[in-house]
Amino acid sequence: MRALPAARQPAPCPPPGAQRSVARSQARRAGGRGEASEGASCRSAEEPRARVIVPILTNKKNHQGWPQVVSQDIVRHVHNLESTIFTVVGQVDGKTLLPLPAGSEGIEDIDLENEKSMGRIDKSLVYAMESAIIDWSHQIQEALKKESSEPLLQGSNPNPKVELEFWKNRCDDLECIYNQLTTRKVRNMMELLERVESSYIPAFKTMLMDVEAALTEAQDVHLHLTPLKRRLEDVERVEFSEVKPFLLPLLHVVCLIWVTSKHYNMPVRIVVLLQEICNLLIEQALVYLSPEDLLKGDMEESLGKVRMVLGILNMFKEAFEERREKLHMYYEPGQEVREWDVSSTMVFARLDTFLKRLEMVEDLLATSLDLMKLEKIEFSGIKGKTLGQQVLDMYEEFQEAYKVFSERTYDCLDLTNTDFEQDAFGFQQKVEDMGRRLGTIFIQAFDDASNLDHAFKLLDMFGSLLERPVVAAGAAGKYSVLISMFSRALDHARLIYSRHIQAELKLGSPPVHKNMPPVAGALRWAQELRARIQVPFDHFRHIPHLCLDSAEGRRVIEKYEEMIQLLDRYQEKLYADWSQTVSEKSQYNLTQPLIRRDPETKLITVNFDPQLVSVLREVSYLSGSRLGAIPPTAAEIYSSKESYRQLAANLELMVNRYNKVLKTVLEVEYPLIQEQLWDINLKLKKAEETLNWKMEGVWDHISMVMDDVHDLEQRIQKAKNNVEEIQTIVGSWASPIFVRRDCKRESLLSLDDCQDRLERRYSLVRESGQRIHLLVKENQSLLLADPASDIWKAYVDYVDEIVLDGFFTAIECSLKYLLENTDPKAGLPPLFEVQLDLVIPDLIFQPSLDPGTNDGFYDVVEGLLNDIYRISSLVPRLAEHSGFLHYQADMEDMADLADMRHELMGRVQAVMAACCDYRSAFDHYSYLYGEDRKEFFRQFLLYGHILTAAEIEAHAENGVPESPPTLQQFREQIDSYEKIYEEVNRIEPISIFQSWMKVDARPFKASLLNVIKRWSLVFKQHLMDHVMHSLSDLDEFIKTADKGLSKKVEKGDYDGLVEIMGHLLAVKERHSVTDAVFEPLKQTVELLKTYEQELPEEVYKQLEELPEKWNNIKKLAIAVKQHVAPLQANEMTVVRKSCAAFDVEQHRFRERFRKEAPFRFDTKKPYQLLDTKHIEIKQMESAMTSIYESAGLFEVIVPDYKQLKQCRKELCLLKELWDMISLVGTCLDDWQTTKWADINVENMDLECKKFAREIRNLDKEVRAWDAFTGLDSKVKNMLTALKAVAELQNPAIRERHWNQLMQVTGVRFVMDSDTTLADLLKLNLHNFEDEVRGIVDKAVREMSMEKVLKELKMSWSTMEFQYEPHPRTNIPLLKSDEELIETLEDNQVQLQNLMTSKCIAFFLEEVSIWQRKLSTTDSVISLWFEVQRTWSHLESIFIGSEDIRAQLPKDSKRFEGIDADFKELAYETQKTPNVVEATNKPGLSQQLEDIQSRLSLCEKALAEYLDMKRLAFPRFYFVSSADLLDILSNGTNPQLVQRHLSKLFDSLARMKFQLDSEQKPTKVGLGMYSREEEYVSFSEPWDCSGQVEVWLSHVLDSMRATVRDEMTEAVMAYEKNQGNNGSLTILPRWRFAAPRSGGQPRLGLPLPGWRKATRMR
Repeated sequence: MRALPAARQPAPCPPPGAQRSVARSQARRAGGRGEASEGASCRSAEEPRARVIVPILTNKKNHQGWPQVVSQDIVRHVHNLESTIFTVVGQVDGKTLLPLPAGSEGIEDIDLENEKSMGRIDKSLVYAMESAIIDWSHQIQEALKKESSEPLLQGSNPNPKVELEFWKNRCDDLECIYNQLTTRKVRNMMELLERVESSYIPAFKTMLMDVEAALTEAQDVHLHLTPLKRRLEDVERVEFSEVKPFLLPLLHVVCLIWVTSKHYNMPVRIVVLLQEICNLLIEQALVYLSPEDLLKGDMEESLGKVRMVLGILNMFKEAFEERREKLHMYYEPGQEVREWDVSSTMVFARLDTFLKRLEMVEDLLATSLDLMKLEKIEFSGIKGKTLGQQVLDMYEEFQEAYKVFSERTYDCLDLTNTDFEQDAFGFQQKVEDMGRRLGTIFIQAFDDASNLDHAFKLLDMFGSLLERPVVAAGAAGKYSVLISMFSRALDHARLIYSRHIQAELKLGSPPVHKNMPPVAGALRWAQELRARIQVPFDHFRHIPHLCLDSAEGRRVIEKYEEMIQLLDRYQEKLYADWSQTVSEKSQYNLTQPLIRRDPETKLITVNFDPQLVSVLREVSYLSGSRLGAIPPTAAEIYSSKESYRQLAANLELMVNRYNKVLKTVLEVEYPLIQEQLWDINLKLKKAEETLNWKMEGVWDHISMVMDDVHDLEQRIQKAKNNVEEIQTIVGSWASPIFVRRDCKRESLLSLDDCQDRLERRYSLVRESGQRIHLLVKENQSLLLADPASDIWKAYVDYVDEIVLDGFFTAIECSLKYLLENTDPKAGLPPLFEVQLDLVIPDLIFQPSLDPGTNDGFYDVVEGLLNDIYRISSLVPRLAEHSGFLHYQADMEDMADLADMRHELMGRVQAVMAACCDYRSAFDHYSYLYGEDRKEFFRQFLLYGHILTAAEIEAHAENGVPESPPTLQQFREQIDSYEKIYEEVNRIEPISIFQSWMKVDARPFKASLLNVIKRWSLVFKQHLMDHVMHSLSDLDEFIKTADKGLSKKVEKGDYDGLVEIMGHLLAVKERHSVTDAVFEPLKQTVELLKTYEQELPEEVYKQLEELPEKWNNIKKLAIAVKQHVAPLQANEMTVVRKSCAAFDVEQHRFRERFRKEAPFRFDTKKPYQLLDTKHIEIKQMESAMTSIYESAGLFEVIVPDYKQLKQCRKELCLLKELWDMISLVGTCLDDWQTTKWADINVENMDLECKKFAREIRNLDKEVRAWDAFTGLDSKVKNMLTALKAVAELQNPAIRERHWNQLMQVTGVRFVMDSDTTLADLLKLNLHNFEDEVRGIVDKAVREMSMEKVLKELKMSWSTMEFQYEPHPRTNIPLLKSDEELIETLEDNQVQLQNLMTSKCIAFFLEEVSIWQRKLSTTDSVISLWFEVQRTWSHLESIFIGSEDIRAQLPKDSKRFEGIDADFKELAYETQKTPNVVEATNKPGLSQQLEDIQSRLSLCEKALAEYLDMKRLAFPRFYFVSSADLLDILSNGTNPQLVQRHLSKLFDSLARMKFQLDSEQKPTKVGLGMYSREEEYVSFSEPWDCSGQVEVWLSHVLDSMRATVRDEMTEAVMAYEKNQGNNGSLTILPRWRFAAPRSGGQPRLGLPLPGWRKATRMR
């Protein structure tokens, strides 16, 4: 394209209409998908310009009044703007839009053939068109210079889609340019320029040709690149690991493009395409590898991905080279072949760099994966622990080194990032260092390996690490050592073989493994020894660096082959020996019985001899050994092995079942199956005796027995399974019924869900109960039991106990759960929650924690426990014969459960008390919600504080003086509530007690905070109201005063003058108050601001304006006052005269009032008089008020008129006094009609005292009046009379007391139900107060005596003797009753006290009678117990002991009489059970005294008898009289006397007596036992018959003789053993020695010898 002329100022753009037509024509001609959108975008961009901006600015009518230069400049700028927008819109849409020159709108209508038309063409239009051509050339040249390689040259990495998109957009853009240049308007422009011979026509034509050529090229390239799009989408769609099959088709399409396209078969363009394809593969690889996780994830997985990518990318490069070599195959024969002369380095520059980085990552991952094995390497041997620790240290060092990559945030595959390369280089250096150290460790570990196996394990552990050059260099020198170790292993194997052969010769059979048959075991041993040397030999073959061609290696191979041959010969010999002996042993064992029974345990076993089993096992093992033929007998037995196996297996099964029945049957089950077992034992008898393994028909007999055993075993097992199912069922109950919500540890126990859980558990237990009953019924049928039999009932009791235990466990589990979760030491979250709320005036818990309340927390927990226990009532009792319907009664009797329940409820009570104490801590806030806010605030406004009782009492007469609060007091009060608010706000909303009770105080806290806010608001609101009302009142007053003072007053206008004076007076009265009000109001407003209380804006406005208005009103008042001063002076004279006249009148009225008012108590019709005086005073007060008002207006001083005010005061006091007189009189009159039985003296007394207080509270002036004196006396007399009436109401008053009262007062009346209070008041009781008190006191004392006597009578009417039978004779003996004795003593004391009372006169006779009765009862009971005790003691002696009766015949006769009398007396007394009646019978005391005197004689005789016996045998002094009597009573029976021997002799416990033919002891003593059960025989037997003291003396003599003999033997033995090395043999028995002095036994052995012998022992 030739050079264009110099650019000139561009001409104005064509009008919008022309441009829109060009755009429309372009859109119509444009092809493809993008053109329609282009037109739409252009139109949407042009619309606001075309419709609004351009028409407004280019309309000539809008230019009126503008200078022509300005108008032309505006039009030019508008067209420039329009052209620029048009161009930019095209650029946004990817199009080159050519703006038309200004003034070209009508160029289509110009007739170029008409000379006249040509003459009218403006030169400016030609200039604009030439300028447009210049602009178009710049635009088109810029579009033509664009190349697809620009992104690559700019450093970005585009993919092939960018190439395809570039050529598509280029084609569309060039087509758009061409269409614009060939429009009719442009053609007309060019023709016009040709007519005017413009120099720009050649340039335009050249430009058009360039566009046509570029468009042809772009269309060709776009057409040939389009098939590539599908192949690229295939590559992008699949996972990168699956992309390999799509690469060859992709390159195939590239080759076709090179061959077929005329314009794209340039090396530059094909290189760009191939580089972009490489970029696409790199992008896909990066997505597949996820570089950010490549070095942080699983190493093995990451390494696999890297190697996969490397393979695919290298395959792509190979495919490229292959296609370049075969490119000629794509050309037709004879067609010129154009090779890819481009360098592979240029095509794969970025891909090669990426591959290099991938190889670096691969090496890093492979190295890391090898080093990860270090964690699993473990060494044995002496140095194993040290080497293992070194390897672990290296592993940790590797982890630290590798952590660099996992902690880095860079992209390891970012080719521009050099940090990774630096880190990888540093890592590689550390790895090389670790390799050198690892080689050293391998050498040490190898040296420490104890044997060949350890060495090979070491090689396996290191594995691929040994292939690393540094490690391999250190390990190379150890392979010769390995060969030496194998040589030693072969020598050791030869030694093992030799020892085995020796052991076989010694034992007679080869030693084998456990459970192995001898021959097969020996063969297995030989095979194992072969494997022991063969396995290492095989390892040698797989070690790559090991060579066995050396001399040492060949020697090792020779040893190995020699050992293998030796083992082969051993196996062949062993098999041959076994084959010769197997037949003979087998035949004998087949003739043995089938079953063998153990005589002790009764269990049976299968009698299949182990030798037969051994034969079968040997054949089984050897049949596949290929060592030789199996012997015929063994083969025959083995051929029948299946029948033997089946028979033995069935017998074993039957035996196991039978034995299982015997072993597992329970004690309660055995009686139920006993008969069935007997039948089975009879059938098994034949198998135990006659049947053997070779007999025919064995199976038929055994099968029947098997069926019986199987049936029994199945039924028993089923029954046991049923019992286990019952145990499982009851075990399923063992979970807590009530648990925390959602079973979460931090949740509370949900009381709302309790009922649902309870119903589900109840349903489960009911269903389980039904199932248990069905199972028990099934067991009855299985065990063939009779339900009425005792053995079945015992079985049911057994199952019933299981169910009982299940219920115990279930209830215990629930109780334990509650106890564990309520244990303060457990540290668990709270289990229960209650809320503390404020329900004015009380603080309450929800649910209630107060003791004694219904539906409280205590009842809730108690209800839960009852529900837990109730599960045991849901299952009917299995043991119906027990008499209980269910199990709940048993559960409630369980002491453990009761203790747990008691402990839980104790915790509940404790936590309730703790919570109540917590609630009490808030009682100091009770005044906030307990006091009346209105009353509190009323007193605060009056006195500045709440009045105390002391203040009220101190000012009772005149009242407490008012003291309104200051602003500071308001501040203090509000601050106090704010402080309380903060204090309450700090209260913890949740409190935990004893770690299991959660108290939610949030409702209480919120309510209390609300109450505090209300208190504070009362004071704040008052201040706000005070401010607003004060300002409002003042504003209203100022308006009213201003209006009133502004009126004019003329002379003679009295009403106007009064009005004016009223306003002046009002201003004067408010002067001082109003002047001082503004500052406090401002302070109040400031105070309210501190509490964030906002006032209306009007208040602030008033606070600013009213002070000025008030000053104006004061000035106005002064002026008005000066104006009306003359009129005011005239009126003041008139007012003074009226005051003097009224003063005279009020003195007259005072005198009349003192005479006529009702001051006396006996005044008739007092209220009429009071009304009359009230009217008169009211009239006087009205006149006085009028005078006061006039005087106040005109500033006249008025007298006080005290006389009239005093009359008003006294009138009010009289009214109050007569009201009280009327009230008291009415009340007392009403009381006098009250019946005696209905009189409530307490209420009347309280009412009278109230009247008395109210009378005292009346004004002091009234106390001088007669009316007050009469009222006071009437009330006081009534109080005195009521005290007497109250005393007379005592229930102790009887009719005799009323008679005494009438005699004292001298007034007679009938005391009955119709008696009223008026009748009693006639007695003038207030005059006889002391006499009444004396009568009542006496009545009370007599009533207490009457009560004591009544209780005495009641007590002794039911008091009866308690009896107990005598142990030997069953005679009824009185039982000692402490309650009886205590009652008797107390009552006697009471009677004695009554006798000393001065009021005893009325009850003297009755008290004396009871004194005599109880005194007799006391003496008789004491005497009776003494006689009874003596009789019981002597009865067994004189009646039960024949020996005593024989020794004391006279006293025995005397006692028989006593015995008869006492028995008769005892039976007689038993007939009268009452104590008083029985003991007060006539003559009873004398009878007892007679018996007592006779018993004393018997006791005396018995004591003399015992003393005589003690003298006969002095050792009787060692025992008590009772024991001695027992010895003497049983003296003829030595066996009964034995229990007292330990009391008579220190170390003698009992004696041994000779037995007769019936093995019963006789009276002949053979020896004696010590307390330690050591026995010593008497030197000769001794007879123990006769009197006890005689044979006991003989026993003592025999003991002495025995000890004497033993001592003699001991001395002789000692002398004999003195020459026996000085040793002493201690006798194996101890001996007694009883000297005559009665001393204790002594050991008959010299002390030195005893010590020496003891040490030897």
